[in-house]
Order: sequence, then structure tokens, then C-alpha cells
Amino acid sequence: MRLPIIHHADYDAKTVADDHRFPMRKYALVAELLRAAGHGFILPEAAPEDWLYLAHDEAYVTAILTQTLDAKAARKVGFEITPAIARRSAASVGGTCLAARLALEQGAAVNLAGGSHHAGPEGGAGFCVFNDVGVAGKLLLETKEVRRVAVIDCDVHHGDGTALIFRYDPRVFTASLHCEQNWPREKPPSDLDVGLPKGTGDAEYLSALEHLVEAALGTSPDIVFYNAGVDPHAEDRLGLLSLSDEGLRARDGFVAKACRSAGIPLCGVLGGGYARDARAVARRHTFLVEAVGAAFQPVAD
Repeated sequence: MRLPIIHHADYDAKTVADDHRFPMRKYALVAELLRAAGHGFILPEAAPEDWLYLAHDEAYVTAILTQTLDAKAARKVGFEITPAIARRSAASVGGTCLAARLALEQGAAVNLAGGSHHAGPEGGAGFCVFNDVGVAGKLLLETKEVRRVAVIDCDVHHGDGTALIFRYDPRVFTASLHCEQNWPREKPPSDLDVGLPKGTGDAEYLSALEHLVEAALGTSPDIVFYNAGVDPHAEDRLGLLSLSDEGLRARDGFVAKACRSAGIPLCGVLGGGYARDARAVARRHTFLVEAVGAAFQPVAD
């Protein structure tokens, strides 16, 4: 059995220009790189509208799906809300929900999108339209497929939307490892927040990661959602941290091996990455697939 990898062509919303701050082409490029390496993909369905209500205000969901969101709210999201953005956002949530269910069945799975952690109950922000992990976690709890969930968020930005979605849910442990001086300025508390100073490199980052992962797995979750954003990289335009490629590989490998050793299913999502070279960003996202595949392959064998 091979690692289940979820991908949809709609993840790359063509209405977002190549020179946009958000490198939308990375979704097509990461699939291209993995396909060239011999990987195949599983096609998700778009999340139904009622799933999106589990994490978001119904009026906001409707405004996205009908492209009637007001201009101020759209500016906060960071995209013009086109049909392509609406399709992309619903497909991304559907992909994380499918990856989570496959992780429960097979030990691990990766969605080649997702990690939209700035989208909160009232709406989107920071290039995040719907919070895929928020919806997927709520869905699995609602259907009683799991009893406890942990979120390990290693995107360079604080997981504010995810913290708000699960703020009053004792069944979910949210952990965020981020750059403290970075956006968002207001950081509603996760269950565990580790804010690192600007310029932090590999060694200090990986030391902090070890303690954060230990705490998250110590809550005995039935599944871990891992946001493997590559924006802590030194070349990232919006990151402010100084990780190398080797540091990102070590990070992804540590999380994957820790979940495997604990016998906890792992659902990986891509998160952010804003280097000018979209292909370089895509290549760094493949580290997640490599790490999870290597850690969980013995289960299949």
C-alpha cells in the first residue's frame, strides 16, 4: 500500500495571477513534481455546504459559494472571490476531510492543499477562505469517528482561526509553533502556543518542536492534523524565521516519526509558503510527502 495523497486540479485557482503574493501555482507544481516521482493521487469531492457550517458562519459560507462577499471582507481574505476561488476552497476542505478519513483507515494521508488556519468562525483572512482542518476535525467528532483530536500547526504564522474554532472544545488540543513577531498581530490562545523570535534557525526551532509535539501527543488524540507550512524557510518573503531545507525536512520527519511511534494516525496538510520561486516552494512541500511516506511505510509492509 502506498501513502494516500489527495489532489484536485481545482486547488490551483487560475483567476489568481502569477505575480500575486500568494503563489497559487504551487499546487499544480507540487502535484507535477510528485507525479514525476511516481506518485498517484486520489481525487476528492468538494465539501458539501453543511460541512462548512460546522466551522463557519452560514451567511459567510453562502457569500463565498455565491460570490457575493462584500468588498471589505474579500480584502481581508486577500483574493477576489471568483467561482474558481469558491471551487478551490470547497475542494481543499473536501480533500482534508478525505485525507483524515483515509489516515484513520491506513495510518496516514496527505492533502496537497489545506492548512488554511486563518479562517475563523466569522470568516476568512490571510489567503484562507475556509478552515479545512477546522471543518475536518469538527466533522470527525460530530460523526463520532474520533473522540479526541490534536492539531500540530507549524506554519510560520499563528493558527488564529483554528484556535478560535476549537476554543471551547475540550476534545481538541491545538498547538501552534510560529514566529511571535509575525502576522497576525492578535493571536487568540491555542491550547499551546510557542512563539519564536525573528531569525530563529534550525537547531532552536527543532528543539522547540520536540516539546510541542510531546505535549500534543500526550493528550492521546485519535488523529493528528499536521500543518506543514514551509514559510519558516529563510527565503520566505512572509516568514521571518531562518530554517534551511534540511531543517524543514528534519521537522517533517520528526512529526511523522513521532506520530508513527505513538500509533496515532496523521493527516498532513500543506500550509503556507511564499518564496518568490513557486517551484522552490512546491519542492519544499514534497518534503511532507517524503517524510510521512517513509515513517508510515512499515505499517503497510
